[in-house]
Amino acid sequence: MKTITATNLARNLRRVLDRLSVDGQDLVIERNRRQVARLVPGPARQTAIEALADLYRTLPPDTAAAWETDSRKGLWKGSRLDKGIRNPWHS
Repeated sequence: MKTITATNLARNLRRVLDRLSVDGQDLVIERNRRQVARLVPGPARQTAIEALADLYRTLPPDTAAAWETDSRKGLWKGSRLDKGIRNPWHS
């Protein structure tokens, strides 16, 4: 766990927050050599592709194979997307 003074944090807040999101570890803030607070990084974010990247590995083998085949085909007959995606804001 890293430590930073309150003064250094105030002077470099943007840089410290950027570093916090990259390192992903807690940061202790000290004032007069006493711990006064702790910054904790927020939850990690993923794109949809990253979130689904290993999905087929968590499925039973036959389901995983079918999912992979269907996903490679694109839109399959009978799916809700085979007629295209509608614009939800179109009136």
